[in-house]
Amino acid sequence: MIVVDSNVLAYLYLPCEHTAAAEQLLERDPEWVAPILWRSEFRNILAGYLRRQIITFDQAYDLQTEAESLMNGGEFEVDSRSVLELVRDSDCSAYDCEFVVLAIMLNTTLVSMDG
Repeated sequence: MIVVDSNVLAYLYLPCEHTAAAEQLLERDPEWVAPILWRSEFRNILAGYLRRQIITFDQAYDLQTEAESLMNGGEFEVDSRSVLELVRDSDCSAYDCEFVVLAIMLNTTLVSMDG
């Protein structure tokens, strides 16, 4: 099991230079988990593609549905205090800290392209 950030999911579903790495990661460890926030972040990524007319509405909806299927059973609530403590002690956004908190909570690895 690994925690993946929303960008990793986007790389899996939206072809780019990182798609092959995301596919290999899924093959190596197919149990991906994330905080529930991933849904909104992924929708926002799709919104950008939709607005730039890179994908159609139907494609965006299909990608969201497929990603939700992949993440089914792997979505978690995270503790606000823990997120805010990480925000206080780092330069990371609260969004990014949600993924870090989940990885700590589950005692597993976080895979992110955010550095």
